[in-house]
Amino acid sequence: MEGNAKFEVVHLPVFGVEVFGIDITQNIGLQEIDEIKKLVEKESLVVFRNQKAITGDSQVEISKWFGEVDDVVEGYRHKNSPNSSILRVSNDAEEGLVGVGRTGWHIDGSFLDRPGSHSIYYIVSAPSEGSTDFISLNQVVASLTKVQKSKWNRLYMVSEKTNVVHPLLWCHPITKREVLCFHVGWTKNFVWDFETENARETTADETQDILDDIHKMIVRENEAFVYHHKYLPGDFIISDNLAVGHMASAETQASKEKVGLRVMHRTTVKGVHKPTK
Repeated sequence: MEGNAKFEVVHLPVFGVEVFGIDITQNIGLQEIDEIKKLVEKESLVVFRNQKAITGDSQVEISKWFGEVDDVVEGYRHKNSPNSSILRVSNDAEEGLVGVGRTGWHIDGSFLDRPGSHSIYYIVSAPSEGSTDFISLNQVVASLTKVQKSKWNRLYMVSEKTNVVHPLLWCHPITKREVLCFHVGWTKNFVWDFETENARETTADETQDILDDIHKMIVRENEAFVYHHKYLPGDFIISDNLAVGHMASAETQASKEKVGLRVMHRTTVKGVHKPTK
């Protein structure tokens, strides 16, 4: 680890890092916070291992290192959530919201004018099976052929939830790496050459073909570029939401009788950048 922060950093398979030797709720100074923020900016995905129990309030305070924290929208607030900014998900409806993250590969908040900057996860109760799957969006873009990239550069996604329009391919506002703004499950359609005289909405068949192409690029070569994070007790993850796509695996919804209880708390840092060309 560069700098003077005293913790161990190990590279994960595919991309991202895991961190050992730090309790992020205890005596974290400004220097350590700065080192962690730089690490997230550089690596996009940072997994802190072996954390002690993290309260909802503590998770929100850590999330504030990266900006203002969003409240969970109405309809997604579970009665057991410890804080209005905590999205509590589970494989048991009595413990948390079920089915969250299973609508296809996406970034959080693609339906907003300014998608969230960071997504932060704490596993309260780890099941024996199931994972959150992550993909580096810059790696996806870098793997496109010239023809594919030229095509994706002309496309703008239209959110199924809000009709917000974003370029499919754009540059991360901080790192300047090329990334995607997308949601495979919540896209109404795309627009070719948005805000030009040649602008045209995609047909239903075109839309599905494009979404299929995005999915295929993510899971290409038998998911060789996907990092499957199987949670261990004490895992705490900070993800650059604009740089990393994700999806919950099907096994996360297996019954607690089969895999044990799954409970995860997620916070989202409010976005400040509108995706633009």
